[in-house]
Amino acid sequence: MNAPLSSAELDHALVRALQDGLPLVARPYHAVAERLAVPAELVLARVRAMLARGAIRRIGAVPNHYRLGWVANGMSVWDVDDDAVDALGAQVGALSIVSHCYRRPRRLPAWPYNLFAMVHGHDRAEVEAKVAEIARVLGPAARAHDVLYSTRILKKTGLRFGAAA
Repeated sequence: MNAPLSSAELDHALVRALQDGLPLVARPYHAVAERLAVPAELVLARVRAMLARGAIRRIGAVPNHYRLGWVANGMSVWDVDDDAVDALGAQVGALSIVSHCYRRPRRLPAWPYNLFAMVHGHDRAEVEAKVAEIARVLGPAARAHDVLYSTRILKKTGLRFGAAA
């Protein structure tokens, strides 16, 4: 019989088990627990503890928007006053049409944009309509903007532990 895992060992095993996604079953944490040969309640407690201390920042769905028919993906970039970017970003980020929104540093003189908002559509016309909606929200606070369209799919992953971590 194997000795019980320490909390640190179990946390590493959990991260390795979860890093490629939750099992697509009705009770995914129970399936992970079964795979690791530990009680489901312990898995849930360790995941909650890692979330609370920031070792795991979030657990969320990452849909493949291309498979869902959202093939036009545009990162709208905006030049807004630095003193207002946080408040404006909160307004833009709250729009249901925006999948993610964040502040980035300018790279003057070539790159004046400091507010980024990603939108998805079935075609570029749909993306442009959504960007126009963002422009209405920003109003005259938006001095300039552009849209950068995705040209290929990039694999989105977080930190990965190897088998011997």
